[in-house]
Amino acid sequence: MAVDSKFQYMDIDVKIKKFTWRIQNFSSLVDKKLYSEVFTFDSYKWRVLIFPKGNNVDHLSIYLDVADSATLPYGWTKYAQVGLGVIDQFDRETSSTKVTHHCFNARQADWGFTSFLRLTELHDPKRGYLLNDACLVEVYVCTDKTLDFISHEFIVKTDWDELKAKEADCVKAVIDNQKTPTTKPVEITPPSPTQSSSQTVAIEPEESAEEDMNTFFTSLESELSSSRIVYSKEEAKEALAKINEALNTTPVNLNDSGKFSPLKQAFMILASFDGSSTTLTIDQKNELLGLDERLKELANRAAKAVQDKDQLTAKESIKRTMTCNLESSLIRYKEVETEVKQVDQILAALREEVEEAQKRKEKMLAERKGIYRSCKEMKMELDALGKELAECEATAKVGEEEEKSVEAEWGRIKDFISSIEAKI
Repeated sequence: MAVDSKFQYMDIDVKIKKFTWRIQNFSSLVDKKLYSEVFTFDSYKWRVLIFPKGNNVDHLSIYLDVADSATLPYGWTKYAQVGLGVIDQFDRETSSTKVTHHCFNARQADWGFTSFLRLTELHDPKRGYLLNDACLVEVYVCTDKTLDFISHEFIVKTDWDELKAKEADCVKAVIDNQKTPTTKPVEITPPSPTQSSSQTVAIEPEESAEEDMNTFFTSLESELSSSRIVYSKEEAKEALAKINEALNTTPVNLNDSGKFSPLKQAFMILASFDGSSTTLTIDQKNELLGLDERLKELANRAAKAVQDKDQLTAKESIKRTMTCNLESSLIRYKEVETEVKQVDQILAALREEVEEAQKRKEKMLAERKGIYRSCKEMKMELDALGKELAECEATAKVGEEEEKSVEAEWGRIKDFISSIEAKI
């Protein structure tokens, strides 16, 4: 089936690239998996791989793939930090995004998320993931190990021109609704690249300018007050259920689940809810509004702690394997050395077989030399690994303390939410 899509990429920074893939008629796709066009970055050919109906899960699955991995030289590797996003075309800041990093190689030439976004949420008409049945996928790639700034905020803040245009439209709509008989028409000036959207409205005053301004802002205050969103008790309970569901997972699982965007909305609803019996204090509301970022920070810290512990386990496994190989080589070295002595005895006793025995000796000596060389290299690598292992052990201890700190803070937040729940 021919896919109607548009693919383009651009430089965001010298060391980071943005790739945009707009897929039209998304709901009509019948292929199990779909590849984007191939693009080249940092001398490697890449492409985006998606499973529109999920890779054996009820989620949209997205990966970044090295397109020509089968033809690359033996032993190739390439590090990349990857940001993946399915853009909410109603509100870019509520887009579904995830960030990962991976060392691509022949065995793992694609990397991403099998459970990226629930299919029910993807096809929800109240969300903007499929605007006019078009899905907008964005990929951010950075191959510099010294940089680590791709995040949800970084992804949703890159489309500044579109955001300025939306903000200008909103300003125009507010001004049009607030015109009074004593004011002249409002002039909307398109923003220049160096202007902020707050500079786009120019109201030409009349003789009674001060009176007109008072009238305008009194009317504006009344309208904004009447349009303030009021959340029902059912919505507050639903928001509380989402928060409790997230808190009942581990910090690491929450970091991988992609539930931070819904949690932000849930905390806002809970902080804005005013019950008939009990009203939250200002401090409680402010703390609720800040818990989204706090939970995100704790989840990231927990993920880092687990990563440090896993790295120690991997290093220890490598050490065991290399030690075993070294011991086997040492045994073989001694066996060969014994065989060489036996051949020397045969040569002394059987002069008529000197030529044949000499050939055997030369082969064995060559093997012994090779074993010596390989053992010497492995011993050097083992010594170097010992230094790395000491560093990893120190890091792992810090990670264990950090994990305990996260669990304690996590429990405090759960207790706090439980106290809030009693008030709703």
